[in-house]
Amino acid sequence: MNYIQTEIDGVWLIEPKVFRDERGYFMEAFKEEEFKAHVGNVHFIQDNESKSSFGVLRGLHYQKGEYCQAKLVRVIKGKVLDVAVDLRQSSPTFGKYVSAELSEENQRQLFIPRGFAHGFLVLSDEAVFTYKVDNAYTPQAEASIRFNDETIGIDWPVAEEQLLLSPKDKVAPLFREAVYF
Repeated sequence: MNYIQTEIDGVWLIEPKVFRDERGYFMEAFKEEEFKAHVGNVHFIQDNESKSSFGVLRGLHYQKGEYCQAKLVRVIKGKVLDVAVDLRQSSPTFGKYVSAELSEENQRQLFIPRGFAHGFLVLSDEAVFTYKVDNAYTPQAEASIRFNDETIGIDWPVAEEQLLLSPKDKVAPLFREAVYF
């Protein structure tokens, strides 16, 4: 695998080696020792998966305090724009974001450490999105930031009137009103 450090410290774009032939493809999606050598020691405890249609925007979500989660995300089917927003107040990139297109074609993965809000927008007719987390979901620690917050300024490539959002995501707090870590 090729590990590429993004412009935000701790966020990694991972490109697996994909072996393709007339039968399809084979790749190693996760190799613990290799991951540790490049990214660090992260103990993933759960795998999650979602299926969404074009224009679905999920996020920007995070968990607070001791319930923060690191995530390793990828797309099995379709294409998404994946976004991670730095919420580490002591970080020089606090409030900045990094984005990457993840798709079944490029097989890329994004590692998002603890201390980030995360979201994704489906760019294909449908997408199957999967991710590993290192901490259990805890409802009372759940938090979010509005997807279209001007302070962050994410460039979503789909017109806002075409987006499909949960009721919760439509009214999420703005960045300046959010509770961080």
